[in-house]
Amino acid sequence: MTRVLMLSSFVAHGHVGLSAGATALHMLGHEVTQLPTVILSNHPGWPHVSGAPLPVAQLRGMVQALAANGWLSDVDAVQTGYLPSADHVHLAVELVEHLRAANPAVRVVVDPVLGDRPKGLYVPDAVAVALRDHLAPRADLLTPNAFELGWLTGRATETLDDALLSARQLAGGTRQVLLTSAPLGPGRTGLLHSGQDVTGLWSADLHEGVPNGVGDVLAALVAAGLAPGAALGHLDALIRESLGAPHLRIAEAAPTWTLAPPLAPDPQPDLQET
Repeated sequence: MTRVLMLSSFVAHGHVGLSAGATALHMLGHEVTQLPTVILSNHPGWPHVSGAPLPVAQLRGMVQALAANGWLSDVDAVQTGYLPSADHVHLAVELVEHLRAANPAVRVVVDPVLGDRPKGLYVPDAVAVALRDHLAPRADLLTPNAFELGWLTGRATETLDDALLSARQLAGGTRQVLLTSAPLGPGRTGLLHSGQDVTGLWSADLHEGVPNGVGDVLAALVAAGLAPGAALGHLDALIRESLGAPHLRIAEAAPTWTLAPPLAPDPQPDLQET
């Protein structure tokens, strides 16, 4: 069992943010402490939505209470997701520093929720800049999509070779990067793993009708210590069980996806690394 502290969005109905990642980890027997940066009725993609961010002062008080109760001293990993303001990013930095002071080996996973193609950034510029300059450098592992990787590095990510160079820049020799939605051409998608002399690629067919929350589940699984192939084995099975459903079938399909075997990586890709 891994003890994971998660700082991200929460929806009352459906599975995105904490409601995706924490639920998946619970199904696998891990312990999760949840800090919601925003509480919504449901994913904003639905016709009606209501909710608001939690004030940073309130979240800071929650962190202080958790620490005073002794519940942060044995955290194995912290994972951040959606952060609605620059102040929330700085709170995440404070949280990471607090946990590392108690346990220098704590694993820090940052899912840099900034935007996607073709819309671009869907957070304020101040959030993206604060995450790039202050939170990302403190991560052990980052899980950007192709747009987010390009924004964080200022480099192109349209081809797999470009994406690898960008991922290596973001990794910087000390971090791991798991690039979701790796550019593999029409009808294909994948995960590119780069960092510390490691390069791995997993490719798959691009499915239609995949519910929201897949990236949140992936970030949670690797935060819990699963290797990329093992995390993708669970995720692939969960996606297949959820195609066409309004939400990820995390609980309903648990007997299937929780027992899925790891996915093997593709043969070593012929990528330009200079």
